[in-house]
Amino acid sequence: MAGAALTALAGEAPRPREATLRTLRRPSDRMALDQALLLWFPGPASVTGEDCAELHLHGGQAVVEGVSEALLGLGLRLAEPGEFTRRAFENGKLDLTQAEAVADLVDAETESQRRQALAQLDGALARRHDAWRGGLIEVLAVLEAAVDFPDEDLPESVAEEAAPTIARIVDELEAALADGARGERVRGGYRIALIGAPNAGKSSLLNALAGRDAAIVTATPGTTRDIIEVPMTLSGYRVVLADTAGLRESGDPIEAEGVRRARAWAVAADLRLLVVDAADEAWREAAELARRGDFYLLNKADLPRGTSGVAGAWAEERGLAVVELSATTPASVEVFRQQLADVVVRALSGADFPAATQERHRRDLTDADEHLCRALHALDGPAEVELAAEDVRLAARSLARISGRVGAEDVLDRVFARFCIGK
Repeated sequence: MAGAALTALAGEAPRPREATLRTLRRPSDRMALDQALLLWFPGPASVTGEDCAELHLHGGQAVVEGVSEALLGLGLRLAEPGEFTRRAFENGKLDLTQAEAVADLVDAETESQRRQALAQLDGALARRHDAWRGGLIEVLAVLEAAVDFPDEDLPESVAEEAAPTIARIVDELEAALADGARGERVRGGYRIALIGAPNAGKSSLLNALAGRDAAIVTATPGTTRDIIEVPMTLSGYRVVLADTAGLRESGDPIEAEGVRRARAWAVAADLRLLVVDAADEAWREAAELARRGDFYLLNKADLPRGTSGVAGAWAEERGLAVVELSATTPASVEVFRQQLADVVVRALSGADFPAATQERHRRDLTDADEHLCRALHALDGPAEVELAAEDVRLAARSLARISGRVGAEDVLDRVFARFCIGK
């Protein structure tokens, strides 16, 4: 259909993959619509595996509308969202992780998101998973040979040969899972919660770090009732900074709900900034949410000290990084911004490409790890080879599910190739 439409508009299709300047004419009356650069990609040597044509038009609205109407008049229709990428996946031009990378690349806002999406589109994620799956297929070939062909002349203790490979892959999977949701954080943003008592200066610090008035700042405690999320970029990584309601007991149902939401957001955050008023001591209620590695920010450090300065020793004992600053002093905020950026870089950078960039990847990796642990247990002691083989098969399927490839023929091929059964 693409070739017929191109011929109807341009008279004839240009040579494949050769840019050609042509006048496009409306088929009904041959009225000129535009002078355009045409590219013709006959399938299967195209991005989707099907016949594809590109029309590089002048960008005026009338030109685009005129050519679109002519194409619709020829029986074509507008593509659904993501339809070209989906067709590329269905025709084997991309795996599912690469298709996801296309969407990530379109949505990329930071340097790190762009790098990760491009690497995934280039197959970095699939290569990690395929390496594990390839090892499991070799293991499965051994196990299924032992189960299905017990009378053949196979190496002794063939089932035990599988255990070391399974153990190695389990170690690698668990190391990848221990890496946490690093890839997901690069995509969606590293989440940082500002927590503290009312009027500790959280909103002022949010505005100073964001470089704009994102939150209302007043001297009245309890001004912030809901979560205020501000996306920003630190050292090329996306960060979501959240101002939360001041943590205190309140009889006001609206403020109480704000406090509940603040606690929930802080618990789920990757990092918490415990903001403490240097001239006040109302900090302990928020302090219970802080974890080792979080920041204890002694704000308003330019004012006379209260008892909060003494609490810095408490924070250090619990593994919090103690920082003195003034949210109203640009130089002080800038120094802290760099400290914050260093934390984000350490958390999100890594030598290896992350094994998961979306929650579904991590879920399937977890499934694969659980199946392989069961397979190792089945091979421990009196070997239950059938049970081990089934768990290895399910683990390989979990890995194949990530890329959208699920099949068994490659397992059979390796069984016969390795052991020369049936010759």
